[in-house]
Amino acid sequence: MDDEAVKPKKPGPAAGEDLSSLSVEELQDRVAIFEAEIARHKAAIDAKQSSKQAADSFFKL
Repeated sequence: MDDEAVKPKKPGPAAGEDLSSLSVEELQDRVAIFEAEIARHKAAIDAKQSSKQAADSFFKL
């Protein structure tokens, strides 16, 4: 197994953390990370809703 393939994931920003010691740039970086994560969650919701709608319409036949 590759040593590079088993790198532990660096923890990212977490909701509720103290923000007082962060710079404006660090805060902007965190906002970008959270916005990307929100988009990922919304895409997962859309995919699950599409799957559910397809199953619902299949079983209504």
